[in-house]
Amino acid sequence: MQETRQNKIARLFQKELSLIFQSQTRMMHGVMVSVTRAKVSPDLSVCTAYLSVFPSEKAEEIISNVNTNIKTIRYDLGKRVGKQVRIIPELRFFIDDSLDYIEHIDELLAK
Repeated sequence: MQETRQNKIARLFQKELSLIFQSQTRMMHGVMVSVTRAKVSPDLSVCTAYLSVFPSEKAEEIISNVNTNIKTIRYDLGKRVGKQVRIIPELRFFIDDSLDYIEHIDELLAK
């Protein structure tokens, strides 16, 4: 039963974080950030989100920007989902490089 709630909350956070990043990256022309996956700890106190950045060359720059502005992102998330959850979790962001990995495998198979 607990896992079902975790999945629902993770999907909610994924959706809201993607909307936050979508509104923030409109100012940065040529960069697209999407939240590919979100996981929530069993006590709902930590949310781990995986970000996919296009173009991937700017991924390190974007993730460092996100980590410096993590308090603002958490505040924006709290304004959006404050009525639905009791505690706004601590946020952790990581780069999701699975698309780059798939592209690398395709290149190797093409050779």
